Amino acid sequence: MRSLTMSQEKQERIKACLQELATLLYSEADKSQLIDLEGIEKTVRSQILELVSPEIALFLLKKKQEQK
Repeated sequence: MRSLTMSQEKQERIKACLQELATLLYSEADKSQLIDLEGIEKTVRSQILELVSPEIALFLLKKKQEQK
């Protein structure tokens, strides 16, 4: 796996997108679970596994298929 060397501009864009994503995910989160670090971690992990990772995987698969 190659090392990530990303431009500052791309890093800032990722941060902006993540802030927007975090806002959306927070609005749907069970706030009663966000009272301690463990609850926050479980909530984030669950949302990433359920909503974020599958979309990234599908995107990467599509890109791989386009290369062929």
